[in-house]
Amino acid sequence: MIEKVNPSHPDKIADRISGAIVDLAYTKSTNPKVAVELLIGHGYCHIILETSEEFKYDEVKEIVNRLVGDIELDLKVYKQDKYLSNNQNNKIRCGDNGIFRGIPLSKEEKELSKIARDIYNKYPYDGKYILDNNKLIICQSNADTKDLQKMYSNAIINPLGYWTGGINVDSGAVNRKLGSDMAKSVSGGGIHGKDLSKADVSINIYAFLKAQETNKEVNISCAIGDEYVDGIPYEQIVSIAREYIDKIGGFEKLAEWGLF
Repeated sequence: MIEKVNPSHPDKIADRISGAIVDLAYTKSTNPKVAVELLIGHGYCHIILETSEEFKYDEVKEIVNRLVGDIELDLKVYKQDKYLSNNQNNKIRCGDNGIFRGIPLSKEEKELSKIARDIYNKYPYDGKYILDNNKLIICQSNADTKDLQKMYSNAIINPLGYWTGGINVDSGAVNRKLGSDMAKSVSGGGIHGKDLSKADVSINIYAFLKAQETNKEVNISCAIGDEYVDGIPYEQIVSIAREYIDKIGGFEKLAEWGLF
C-alpha cells in the first residue's frame, strides 16, 4: 500500500520552493548551511530561513514567483546558531542526531510511481494517487474523469467529482509528504529544505540507495558531530548524496517526486 502526490500538490510546491532555495545556497558556497521552514497557501508564502549565507528578498521572491506566480512573501532570514556552525568547522561532520531506514522499493511502489508520472504528464495539476494491491485510487484535479477512466478502467477516480486543487484552496508545508517521497524508508526526518551536512538529507539518501543496491533493509543511527556513520567517513556519505543530487539536477528536482 502506497500513496504518491504529484509536484503540483501544495505540500510538494512547498518542498520545491525549499529545494530551489537550497540550490541557490549552493551557488553562493561549496558547503553552505541552510534550513528552510515553509508554509504556503491562499495568497501567502511564509518562510523562515536559517543559514550561513546571505539571501536577498528579491532572489527568494523570484523563486516563489517562478513556481507559483505573484503571491505575498513573508521572509525571515537568521544566521545559523553558532554552536551548530562550529560543529562543521574545518571538517564535514554529521549535522544532527537521527535514525534512518532504507528499504528496497516494492513492485507496487514502482508501479504507482509510474502511474503518477504518466497522469501528471497529461494533467500537470494537483493530484494524489493510492495503490493498495489491486485497488487504485486516482484524485486528479482539472482532469476529465471519463478520460482517466479510459486509461485506468478499474480505478476509483475523483470520488467527490471535479475539483481544482492547488494553493488557492489548500495550504502546503515542507516535508509533509514523507511517505510519497521515501515509501517505507520513512524514519526520523524529511529530506527537503536542508543542505547536505544535515543527516536528514545525506543519510536518508545514502540509506535509500544502499537498500536498492543490496536489496536488503538498511538501519542507521547517528549523533551530531559523528565523523563516521555506517562504518565509513560521514564526508563520504555526503559525497554520495551530493553525486545523487547533482545527477538528478538539484534539490528542486529532488523535491518534485522524492526518491522514487
